[in-house]
Amino acid sequence: MDTILTAILLGIVEGLTEFLPVSSTGHLILATELFGYDPATWKVFTVAIQLGAVLAVVVLYWRTFWAVGLGLLKWRPESVAFVRNILLGFLPAAVLGFLFKDQINQMLGSPLVVAWALLLGGIAILAIEKVAKPGPASGVSQLPARQALGVGLIQCLAMVPGVSRSGATIMGALAMGIERRTAAEFSFFLAVPTMMGATSLQLWDNRAALMAGTGPVGWAEIGVGFVTAFVVALAVVRALVAFVSRAGFAPFAWYRIVLGIFAIWLLSR
Repeated sequence: MDTILTAILLGIVEGLTEFLPVSSTGHLILATELFGYDPATWKVFTVAIQLGAVLAVVVLYWRTFWAVGLGLLKWRPESVAFVRNILLGFLPAAVLGFLFKDQINQMLGSPLVVAWALLLGGIAILAIEKVAKPGPASGVSQLPARQALGVGLIQCLAMVPGVSRSGATIMGALAMGIERRTAAEFSFFLAVPTMMGATSLQLWDNRAALMAGTGPVGWAEIGVGFVTAFVVALAVVRALVAFVSRAGFAPFAWYRIVLGIFAIWLLSR
């Protein structure tokens, strides 16, 4: 298949799944495997286009980021607390991601790991939905520091492909008593530094091949995938908060379970 068409298809997958608790990385790995692409060839691409989905959050919540920026200039407590909580949520993954970069890259080439993570993660979501007792409505800046750090530690589970970064952070937040909307928005905001860090690291590590244009997947494919993921994610982020407020996360859990079982069966043949 033409590499530009492949980039568009994978960009759609990324935009659809980045902020849903179903694992965008896992879907991209399974897509490359099930449709006959080479996961190693597309590894940098699949990480780089996540920035397109992250840009959708920046665009949709620009008023929040702008207000926080102005508040920091005046050292307003709510803006300082917002930034503190984002940093506390981001730092555990940043440290562990840097220390265990090679091990994480090895797992990115294992579709079977993804399949099992999808299945077990779906079961975990159902369990948390059943027992979690979310607290009253609040906001990211109102979260205690210990809760923000706790979500950050749970986010580290998403280094296993198929776990889902958004799924781990949202469900971890719910388990700690954070209400649904704040849990979802905290996950969105955490994606900005987390995905920027992961993408920057991958691009730096593969800078020689990208600059030389020697690989089959280069800047043109990354650019097309980036734009596609951005456009699709804009629609998904708008719809997600409204949907989970009504239906919760159980539909995503059942989707993960069905997909995980199907992928395990297919990959084990």
